[in-house]
Amino acid sequence: MAHRITWLETGHCFDAGADEAVLSAARRHDVPFAYDCRNGACGTCRVRVVQGQVRYDDELPMGLSEEEAAAGQALLCQARACGDLVVSVEPDLGPPPQRLLARVDRVEALCGDVTRLCLELPVEPDFRFHPGQYMNVHLPDGSHRSFSMASCPDGARVDFHIRRIPGGRFTEGELTQLQPGDALEVELPLGSFRLHPQDYRPIVMLATGTGLAPLKSMLESLRGDEDCPPVHLYWGARTEADLYLDAEIRAWGEGLYDFRYVPVLSRAGEAWSGRRGHVQQAVIEDLGNELGECAFYLCGSPAMIASAKAELAAQGADPAFFYSDSFLFQSELVAG
Repeated sequence: MAHRITWLETGHCFDAGADEAVLSAARRHDVPFAYDCRNGACGTCRVRVVQGQVRYDDELPMGLSEEEAAAGQALLCQARACGDLVVSVEPDLGPPPQRLLARVDRVEALCGDVTRLCLELPVEPDFRFHPGQYMNVHLPDGSHRSFSMASCPDGARVDFHIRRIPGGRFTEGELTQLQPGDALEVELPLGSFRLHPQDYRPIVMLATGTGLAPLKSMLESLRGDEDCPPVHLYWGARTEADLYLDAEIRAWGEGLYDFRYVPVLSRAGEAWSGRRGHVQQAVIEDLGNELGECAFYLCGSPAMIASAKAELAAQGADPAFFYSDSFLFQSELVAG
């Protein structure tokens, strides 16, 4: 039995089989929903179900929390329609991804296991990206590695923060050999993680490790913006040495309307006088009754994101204003 799927914003209508992922049916009918990983992890194909219900083969996909599902959100790459559906998501009006040959401008260490990679892209008149998006680096064996842009759109130069993965083919191999002028084949921009200024809410950003990168891109894009809302950045790391941009971040408040930065260490030494524990705990302690008024941007480890979504929702935060990007390479891509 086929079910009728309607995209509210665009008017697209198509049929999906009862046992067919909605995204698969959409692709079959050339309906341009955004997507990327197709395994329920990245959240790019997230929509709001306005009418009808969806189901999943087993448990909820990794990129969707119970709280978000209860609030009517769904991931089309894994969702099966239980009947006719009406779904809502703003169409992606950004440029399509381009596969380009980039040149290495600079490679430098930020801390013990994090490297800054600066690339120069070919000058493309129509090239732009949304702060928060990422690129793929294509390797000679046909595989690729994904890294978020750490700089805001500014000409042809793009920066990345790359954590070394033990045994990683790229992060412990090719990256360590790169020199200025070397070529890398890249594909960008990718992903749906980006700012949502239409929310008109205070922004709370939670990052672990190099999850800081896309949030840095967002924050740089907000500097000097007269409509910039209050922004709280909570950055989680293990030790003080892992806070590789600590001094730079402390100066960002000069260009933002109302900015607060809170580093949080899970394995702090005795000399650390700042916050300890996990970023979501610090957010809950600081904001309390204000949580329901905020929009949340979460980036980093899947464990942090899943835990933060559950704990924040339990304390009154609205899952409709959760935006996240999980960094999955650590646990699943040993090849780094």
